[in-house]
Amino acid sequence: MEEVKVGSDPARRLSVLRGHLAGRGSGARASACSGGGGVGSSAPMSSGKAEVQRAFPRQRQEVLRWNGWGYKDSGFCIGDDGVVQFIGKRYPHGGHKMPLLRPLMEVVAGFDVTQVSFSQPQPGDKDLPRPIICGPFVEEIRPHSVVISDNSADRLVHSHGHTCHELFSIRTGRYGRIPDLVVWPGSHQQVERIVQAAVKHNVCIIPFGGGTNVSNALVCPPEEQRMIVSLDMTEMDHILWIDEENLTANVEAGMIGQDLERKLNEKGYTCGHEPDSMELSSVGGWVATRSSGMKKNVYGNIEDLVLRARMVTPSGTLEKNFLGPRNSIGPDIQHFILGSEGILGVITEVTFRIRPMPDVRKYGSIVFPSFEPGVAFVREVARQRCAPASIRLMDNLQFKLGQGMKQAPSFLTSIGDSLKKLYVTKFKGFDIDEMCACTIMFEGTAEEVAIQEKRIYSISSEFGGIPGGEENGRRGYLMTFVIAYIRDLGLDYSFLAESFETSVPWNRILELCRNVKDRVQLEGQKQGVKSPVMISCRVTQTYDAGACVYFYMGFNYAGISDPLGVFDHMESSAREEILASGGSLSHHHGVGKLRKQWVETTLSSTGVDMLKAMKKRVDPENILGCRNILP
Repeated sequence: MEEVKVGSDPARRLSVLRGHLAGRGSGARASACSGGGGVGSSAPMSSGKAEVQRAFPRQRQEVLRWNGWGYKDSGFCIGDDGVVQFIGKRYPHGGHKMPLLRPLMEVVAGFDVTQVSFSQPQPGDKDLPRPIICGPFVEEIRPHSVVISDNSADRLVHSHGHTCHELFSIRTGRYGRIPDLVVWPGSHQQVERIVQAAVKHNVCIIPFGGGTNVSNALVCPPEEQRMIVSLDMTEMDHILWIDEENLTANVEAGMIGQDLERKLNEKGYTCGHEPDSMELSSVGGWVATRSSGMKKNVYGNIEDLVLRARMVTPSGTLEKNFLGPRNSIGPDIQHFILGSEGILGVITEVTFRIRPMPDVRKYGSIVFPSFEPGVAFVREVARQRCAPASIRLMDNLQFKLGQGMKQAPSFLTSIGDSLKKLYVTKFKGFDIDEMCACTIMFEGTAEEVAIQEKRIYSISSEFGGIPGGEENGRRGYLMTFVIAYIRDLGLDYSFLAESFETSVPWNRILELCRNVKDRVQLEGQKQGVKSPVMISCRVTQTYDAGACVYFYMGFNYAGISDPLGVFDHMESSAREEILASGGSLSHHHGVGKLRKQWVETTLSSTGVDMLKAMKKRVDPENILGCRNILP
């Protein structure tokens, strides 16, 4: 399709914007601007080389795991020598052996390689529920869809997200209700036709993007008797236009994060939104869950980046016909779309703020004697409003796990590491069982980065921090994109694990972290967990009034008759403790079905009634029938 430059020519730019507001009739895809200088994405482009244009193909199960996280050719495993290694070539950690990780996990979490629990084979047609097919609906949408499939493999991978509960269930052959049909639309207009047909024939639709959701939002309601269609948005994966003068870009909602960043980088721009799931999650999913990225200190959260979103509801298309930076025209309808989690409509297009790529990216790390001064340091950085692009403080257990994931050292590096350890522990008096670490990433011009670096390290010294080196910071940041694979290793050896998050005021962080850890340990004992329960946390995104705290929890379930029941109880107990300690229900994972029992407590009964009234008005027949958020 012909490229249209959206630059300094007002008439041309207005034409493209008019075409966008009317649909895709203008044919605009992206500007023909040349790539600029600067550094590209800080996330690994794991789909491969630059010529690869998509994170995964339409039949995603060809390259992605059907029963776990990420790519089939990548992940943690136990080698023949008993050492944990990371296989594959997609990530910087590919081929690395980690001799310290298994012994550490055995001590702190009861990890046991003799407790094998490998996944059952991928099921076929005879193993899954027969699809419920509404023939008239299928015939009506056929001209308005790229592909329609009732293939068992397609249905299965669209039946779940990535909570521990969901993955354990499908690995053990508990499939439950799954979509009856998978449909891939190719444009906003096709989505409109499909939703209209669903209203006409009373068909249930569940939007599907990258499938990385961790709140049970993609689980099909077991009581749903209608035909369920999983509407896979990933064929809608284009940048429709770039406005270079106003630094905005209009993007189809099915575009995967790493593809968006790669294509913007080719033009010299960045979106800057890097959630942990960036390489596999979609633009629409970011908006639907109110996501947050690791570099939000510079670029903002998703609500700060989105200028305009377009959503098809059963009552029509919701959008604002205005692209200015702000307006005062009553409640912002944009916020009906942000965080809607698939209950109101299907997000089809998003207009983002974009920026030129930064000239310089530099990593750093700081070691603190314990978690408390580390939190005080991060709080002071936020108070002075000098936070770098990313700043994350890990507690002692996460610090140890990070060290355990280092590859097998050479003779020289082991000597260097030993000398560093001697300096930190003997001469500085740090306790290896108390110390914690902060990883940092700076972005900007060389001058800006130098000034910010000097200021951050100066503040850290006031709280007993010691610089830990650039390489540790780089490794800690990039580890974010492979850490999700380690849960699959645990599932192979009777170990259940999950992450969950909250936001909390600064003066409650230490108490909340302590209370949640104590509660999880206590509930593990009550539930008969015999091995140590792993529970750790880190402070991630920071704000003037508080921060996001991100927890990891896991345990060896050997000898437990109902592992999922125990796990769900412990996770719910942790959430109850978070709320009792002043934390939020969620910072960026959303509500889904997993947390909706606490929504009324959080939003008030009046707030829930308002949400229900909005749902009833735009979708009276519950066509968007995923049943998320609302209790």
